[in-house]
Amino acid sequence: MFKDFFKKQINSITVAAALIAMSSLASRFLGIVRDRILASQFGAGTTLDIYYAAFRVPDLIYNLIILGALSAGFIPIFTSLIKDFKCERNKDCDPTVQNKEAWDLSNNVLNYLFLGLGVLSIIGIIFAPALTRLITPGFSPEEQASTAALTRIMFLSPLFLGISGILGGILQSFKRFMIYSLAPVFYNLGIIVGALFFVKFFGIFGLAWGVVLGAFLHMAIQIPTVYHLGFRYQFKIRRHDLNTMKIGRMMVPRTLSLAISQINLVVVTALASNLASGSLAVFNFANNLQSFPIGIFGISFAIAAFPSLAANAFDKEKLTANFSQSFRQILFFIIPSTVLIVALRAQIIRVVLGSGKFDWQDTILTMNTLGIFAISLFAQATIPLLVRVYYARHNSRTPFYIGLFTVAVNTILALYLAPRLGVVGLALAYSIDNILNFVLLWVWLAHKVGNLDIKHILISVMKFIVSALAAGGAAQISKVLIWPYVDMTKFSGVFLQLIWAGLVGILIYALFCYLLKSEELLDFLATIGKRWSPKKVNIDDQGEARGV
Repeated sequence: MFKDFFKKQINSITVAAALIAMSSLASRFLGIVRDRILASQFGAGTTLDIYYAAFRVPDLIYNLIILGALSAGFIPIFTSLIKDFKCERNKDCDPTVQNKEAWDLSNNVLNYLFLGLGVLSIIGIIFAPALTRLITPGFSPEEQASTAALTRIMFLSPLFLGISGILGGILQSFKRFMIYSLAPVFYNLGIIVGALFFVKFFGIFGLAWGVVLGAFLHMAIQIPTVYHLGFRYQFKIRRHDLNTMKIGRMMVPRTLSLAISQINLVVVTALASNLASGSLAVFNFANNLQSFPIGIFGISFAIAAFPSLAANAFDKEKLTANFSQSFRQILFFIIPSTVLIVALRAQIIRVVLGSGKFDWQDTILTMNTLGIFAISLFAQATIPLLVRVYYARHNSRTPFYIGLFTVAVNTILALYLAPRLGVVGLALAYSIDNILNFVLLWVWLAHKVGNLDIKHILISVMKFIVSALAAGGAAQISKVLIWPYVDMTKFSGVFLQLIWAGLVGILIYALFCYLLKSEELLDFLATIGKRWSPKKVNIDDQGEARGV
């Protein structure tokens, strides 16, 4: 039974998103543990600046090649090739034969990507010193040498993540979200092992080997389920395969679009290398914390909705219905998250990072940076969904052009703000960039699809805002009320204050949403109840859950 649970197909968008969100919560929690270990051992200083700078180029390769192929073309085309899941009901059926055309495509794309990543990794290893000098102009020669050495080790990770990306695309297409959503958990586990154990033997290089271990685990966890579905690896390249060429054509503008976002991060890295020591570490710590709700809610719903968006991409009525439902559910969680992060950011930083070598000055700087990031949480959380609507409609060019414009804006703002505000200026430029990106994506999509159910969305958003402001006020009052009863000089006191104020805020938000008859709250509660019902969940012709 436990084995079947991991292999079970999940059709409901909300249930799939909830499952991915729970796994993302586990992964993000491990990410917090990882950052706490790093902050405690090294503080916001030169060592972590080197570590995060070394991440930049290998991560850029992964994002451009793997995510470019996966999100733009692989899933929609692979999904169109897979047939009904007859093999799961017929023991005499060979799943490898059942979806042979789809498996041939998977092998072809996998082999092309592996070869391409292998070549790029070798080039990256050879030219790591030159790349490091390019992205960290403010580092000393010794710091650049250490960054290049770490970069060379980390160039192994895109190879494992490349394989994992295709395996994850297969699992998403078959709606096997459970295993897919566990992969990031194992990735963070590998990094934690590196920080706790490898560092003792290899010094700072242990951090890089932890990243490689995490990438390998990210891949390995998905292999058994993909094999069960019928995939059998073959080293065979079909140069004139039409589906592969179609993915390639769709991948080019998507890759360019991702290159835009990666340029933003390269600009941040380069500018931060010229700021005070630890600025890059502070930026990454704050960014990781603000990414917590984005990953749990924004990305989870975007991933879960993508197969249904792709299936109904050119039926405007069904597409709008699926989009509106997912968009409102994302904001149902993100708006209160924003308010509570702003209200409790000092407690969050002290609990998550405030230990060891991470001093009070580091805490203040990270707290201020996190507050600026929070301004654009609504945009950052919904952009993944908006972009997937474009990709579902086989349009990867428009996000690229919009991204090209916004990255120019971000670069200009960062160059102006960073010398004046330091790392906080980088965060402010990043937030403005994301808000602008969101607005332009929305306007263009509404022009092509229709009003995107805007009236329904605005009514829901107003309810969320009123409820969230009440939650923020309650959290602030709760902080003051508990203050005399806890020792704020100790971790336990700050932790209790954070948990108490956070829980009060969440309860007040839920209460106000209930009083305002928030459709999203009621749907969320109903979905949880349905999930535990013994009856089967089916999908109607609109791709939404029906029945219990």
